[in-house]
Amino acid sequence: MIAWSIAAAIGLIALGVVIYNRLIALSQRGENAFSDIDVQLKRRWDLVPALIETVRGYAGHEHEVLAEVVAARGQAMAAEGEQSGAFGRGERETGLALALRDVFVLVEDYPALKADRNFLALHQSLVTIEDDLQHERRYYNAVIRDFNTLRQSFPANLVGAAAGLAPGEFFQIKSEQRAVPVADLAASDFRPGE
Repeated sequence: MIAWSIAAAIGLIALGVVIYNRLIALSQRGENAFSDIDVQLKRRWDLVPALIETVRGYAGHEHEVLAEVVAARGQAMAAEGEQSGAFGRGERETGLALALRDVFVLVEDYPALKADRNFLALHQSLVTIEDDLQHERRYYNAVIRDFNTLRQSFPANLVGAAAGLAPGEFFQIKSEQRAVPVADLAASDFRPGE
């Protein structure tokens, strides 16, 4: 009888260790995935000043739109140092995405800007960054989903609560604000090789 009790206790401890290790592994994968998101966000931040300068060269009198992008970039960068979590960072980055979308709406009124090689290169870089960011966000959210599902499942919920593991936050951007800023460059006067 005592042998069965000892074996059961050892089995429960082993199960607890396995569950704890799985939770920790998912937590670490989530942190790593969020650092990949962070890399893409920083790439976008670094692109904004060049984009603003290029647009300013053609549409310098559009101070309000350009100032909104600069302010949104500053807020997004400030969120990096705060302990606002993934959700808070997503909210700040949404502001920058909206401001960039406004810039690309503005570009539609400037055919010469749409044909500018620097602008075209910056636009393509931004589209690539947005695609990479979407990929990284999906992966991060999938890891957080798996972590949260395991953490809420029995008996992992007991192990997670005992270890003090909080649920992970999703990195979300509101659906109407997810649009990649895209200018209609097909309508420009740009001809390859010019």
